[in-house]
Amino acid sequence: MNTSLSSIVSRASALFLAAMGLALLFASDNILPQLVQGSSPGLELIGQLLGGAWLGVAALNWLSKSVLIGGIYSRPVVSANVLLYFVAAMSLVKPLMRGGLPVAVSIAFVPIAAFAIAYLWLLFRGPYQRDLEKFNKP
Repeated sequence: MNTSLSSIVSRASALFLAAMGLALLFASDNILPQLVQGSSPGLELIGQLLGGAWLGVAALNWLSKSVLIGGIYSRPVVSANVLLYFVAAMSLVKPLMRGGLPVAVSIAFVPIAAFAIAYLWLLFRGPYQRDLEKFNKP
């Protein structure tokens, strides 16, 4: 089993996105009205589409768990995750600063921001030296 740091990040991200994606896919009609005040019936469709997108990225991350990622390695996987998590984190910063959001959004912000930082680190720095040594063994 691959236990490189990039593999751990990929697995954790896949599990997080799968949990969030499944919740939105199957229960967006229950979840979104609690998160968005005055929500409309069409919001359920948007929630299901977002859940499907998160499940797609979760599958990408899960299938990439045994691949060395970071720097020049698997750049499409890292870029997709950087965009997903960075945009999500930046979109939540202003509403969180204003306050009045449900506690669940504040709690979800923490792993989103952590994954944004982890994937930005992998994008610009690349895999750790011990990961390179492990993958380059004869």
